[in-house]
Parts: sequence; structure tokens; C-alpha cells
Amino acid sequence: VSTDEVYGSVEQGCSREDDALDPRSPYSASKAGADLLVRSYWTTYQFPVLITRGSNTYGPNQYPEKFIPLFVTNALEDQPLPLYGDGRYRRDWLSVFDHCSGIEFALIHGEPGTIYNVGGGNERENISVAESILTHLNKPLSLIRYVQDRPGHDRRYAIDCTRLRALGWTPTLLFEEGLRATIDWYAQHAAWWRTIKSGEFRTYYEQAYGERLQRGTPCAS
Repeated sequence: VSTDEVYGSVEQGCSREDDALDPRSPYSASKAGADLLVRSYWTTYQFPVLITRGSNTYGPNQYPEKFIPLFVTNALEDQPLPLYGDGRYRRDWLSVFDHCSGIEFALIHGEPGTIYNVGGGNERENISVAESILTHLNKPLSLIRYVQDRPGHDRRYAIDCTRLRALGWTPTLLFEEGLRATIDWYAQHAAWWRTIKSGEFRTYYEQAYGERLQRGTPCAS
């Protein structure tokens, strides 16, 4: 199970499975390295492997470090939402339920030694997702804080899922519907994420966002 980040930033069009890898962060480089290692076992030993490369996944029970759960839980506590750069970074969002079904579908119907992109077809700018979260929770847009960008932040990811769709798979959950359900889940399970955010997570959060938030710029409401 890999990631669309191995293709690097995509200015136009969509990445296909046979495109060159261009990871730009230690995380994506580790994923690309794993992809190459796995494929080598197929090439050398015909060991039956499959690789799936998923787009940005969201849904219930996701650790609050990630974009959507972080913004939802911060908004629920009336805390600022740290939005990197100009907020115009684009990601393709994929429900965890559709991601799991895509992996299972590739496992059952895919060809050994093959790579399959698994995307939701829900490309959105980060600022748009943040605004949708606040609107659903009836919170002011002024909670958004534009903060200093992080190093190696790819502008856009987009993947072509024609190969997997040709086998019969398709995502079923519209992003707006899935996002609303995810927001409601976090609102109903505050005890779960508040326990997490009160522990070591707090130290991580302060290191990652503390100074950035102090210097951040509020969004015009």
C-alpha cells in the first residue's frame, strides 16, 4: 500500500502508474523505495506482489495529526486552523471505505506484479476543504490562519485510475457526503480524540505549529 506522493508534484494532468517516480520528501522517498523493493521481488523471483498507490485518505478514527481531523477537532474547540502557505495546495480526497475497497478489488481482480492507482476523483484546494469544515460546524472563517509553509510541500497530487477502473472498481462516496459524515463522527467522539490531543500530541503540535500560528495571518471572514 503506497501513496500518490511517490510521483511528486503534478502541475498538469494526472500521474499514471508507469510514470517516473519523483519523491520530494523523506516520507515519499521511503514509499518509493518500498515500491522498488517490492517490484524487484516480482521481477527476480516472480513473487506475487501488487502495489496500490492511494490518494489522500480521510474518514473516522483517523489520527488528529492529519489535515481533516486536525482541522475538524481544532474547529470544535474554537482553535485556529493552521493552513500552510496560500492554502491553494490541491489534493485528491479518497474515503477510507473506498480506499479499502480499491485495495481489496486490486487484490482479487488485479494482475500480479502490477501497480494500481486508487483515487477518489475529488480534487480540492486545501482552503476549500477548510471552509467546508467550518461551514458545516457553523464556525467563522476567521479561525483559519495562513502559516509559514513546510519544507518540500508539493503543490498538487493527481492520479489517473483508469487501470483499476477498467477492472470494474469505482469509488462510491461523494466527497461532500463523506466529509460531512466524518465531521459528525469527530463531533460525536470527542472523548477519543481529546485524550490523544492532551498527551504527547500536544508537544508535537507546539513544535509543528506553535511559532507558525503566532506569526500567522487570519483569514478574512
